[in-house]
Amino acid sequence: MPSSRTGRPPVQRAVRRPVASGPPRDNAVRRLYTRLHRAWDRPLTAYYLILGGSLLITVLGLVMVYSASQITALQMSLPGSYFFRKQLLAAVIGAGLLFAASRMPVKLHRALAYPILAGAVFMMALVQVPGIGVAVNGNQNWIALGGSFQIQPSEFGKLALVLWGADLIARKQDKKLLNQWKHMLVPLVPVAFMLLGLIMLGGDMGTAIILSAILFGLLWLAGAPTRLFVGVLSVAGMIGLVLIKTSENRMARLQCLGATEPRGGAVDCWQAVHGIYALASGGIFGSGLGASVEKWGQLPEAHTDFIFAVTGEELGLAGTLSVLALFAALGYAGIRVAGRTEEPFVRYAAGGVTTWITAQAVINIGAVLGLLPIAGVPLPLFSYGGSALLPTMFAIGLLIAFARDEPAARAALSVRQPRFGRKRAGGAVRDRGPRRWNTMRRRASAARSSGER
Repeated sequence: MPSSRTGRPPVQRAVRRPVASGPPRDNAVRRLYTRLHRAWDRPLTAYYLILGGSLLITVLGLVMVYSASQITALQMSLPGSYFFRKQLLAAVIGAGLLFAASRMPVKLHRALAYPILAGAVFMMALVQVPGIGVAVNGNQNWIALGGSFQIQPSEFGKLALVLWGADLIARKQDKKLLNQWKHMLVPLVPVAFMLLGLIMLGGDMGTAIILSAILFGLLWLAGAPTRLFVGVLSVAGMIGLVLIKTSENRMARLQCLGATEPRGGAVDCWQAVHGIYALASGGIFGSGLGASVEKWGQLPEAHTDFIFAVTGEELGLAGTLSVLALFAALGYAGIRVAGRTEEPFVRYAAGGVTTWITAQAVINIGAVLGLLPIAGVPLPLFSYGGSALLPTMFAIGLLIAFARDEPAARAALSVRQPRFGRKRAGGAVRDRGPRRWNTMRRRASAARSSGER
């Protein structure tokens, strides 16, 4: 071996090996997507989306009702918080209904289907009795309860049709009768048409459209053939066309589609145009909460049917997109609950509730945007109106109960770590470890056989 000039042996340098070309490393975007996908696919995702989304919509709706109704209340010589207090009372009662519905078993929900339907039909018939029914904005669909409190029975007709229709179709599926078109249509369609007739006697076509959407949603979930589905849709469309043609008010609403300026004459499109003005003046982040200009008498029904326009003016595009995202999340969660369950009643009821809330939100927002005729339906959980809020919150409780009843969700809730530990029999809390470990240990011990060590 040759020596170096210093007399020391030369240092053997390590031979550099070529770097092997392995698979490319996952970038940050892919890792983030994977984590979000795993979180989105958890068993309790639908449960948290329904609970959190509905509560956020309700709370934001209370804020906007207070902001949009102050001027209207003062113009009526009422306190500025008059409508807000009534909506808050309805929200508190609705929260109790939501909690009760979320804790009820499925058998009790099915047992309530017929009593709710009978009560809704009875109240909707009372609306047409002189001295009992009250007309509001040209539609006689209200019952006076005394003082300033009124109730709209047709709102409870939506809940009745969902529960009764889901129970009826589920029982027929258990008996394998849905492959016959007579059993699929009768008595579901005749009862739905009876409810539609009672609603149309009062002139409320907006609620009738929502009820028709629920009927079509139930038929679609039941697997109605295309020709049958198209036939029922054609009959309903012809009836709707006749009702529109025979009413000057409904024809005027059709003529206001896409209007950007008020017109002269009988069809002025004032409400539709000022709704667009409110949305256009909001910008990206709005003019500020409470700073709406259109609610000062320019925009009719600012706290009810057109509350979305006031939201766009005060909270801007960011606020309206947030509301749309919450409704989209609620609709996705409802579809997920309906698609993952193995119980027929749960599938039909969850699908009916999702169709109800989604269709009503689309019709209301589409009317404010000028894309659909003004149907006079409130934005679910958001607009002012206790008659609409109470059955909707009960329906949300149904979705929460169905989301909790999934097998994977039940298992996840049973092992969920509580906030506070459980005391032992002696009274002192010696082991402050998480309860989830103890629960899993007990499950593992119970699963062992007698001879396993």
